[in-house]
Amino acid sequence: MDLSNINIEQYLRNNDVKPSYQRLKIFEYLVKHKNHPNVDTIYQELVSAIPTLSKTTVYNTLKLFLEKGIVQPILIEENEIRYDADVTVHGHFKCEICQEVYDIPLDLSDMKTEGLEKFIIKESHIYFKGICKRCNIANAQ
Repeated sequence: MDLSNINIEQYLRNNDVKPSYQRLKIFEYLVKHKNHPNVDTIYQELVSAIPTLSKTTVYNTLKLFLEKGIVQPILIEENEIRYDADVTVHGHFKCEICQEVYDIPLDLSDMKTEGLEKFIIKESHIYFKGICKRCNIANAQ
């Protein structure tokens, strides 16, 4: 889903989220930067423009966005939750050198799910870890 040209205020309203200034700016940040940030990153990036912003507000806003299904959590590491406004089916790759998280397109049409025939799958996550192309090239030189 391409969110780059959406009306963020209307998108939030359509998803039953009251579009406060902080909520608008947090969702706008997620859409524009696509850097899969955590709470601290969002807070640090927005606090200078919104001096009244608190980490608690960022945390509660992201919790609301998760409940409404307009962001997804990225749980590659046990001690870190990152957030992604792209809720379409795709995977993620985290580089162990630069710590960047990249979106990976996935085609799940041929994925075998043997043993899950009578299960109801409500959520799935596919993560890869390793060294990204940029860091691999830099290390080779």
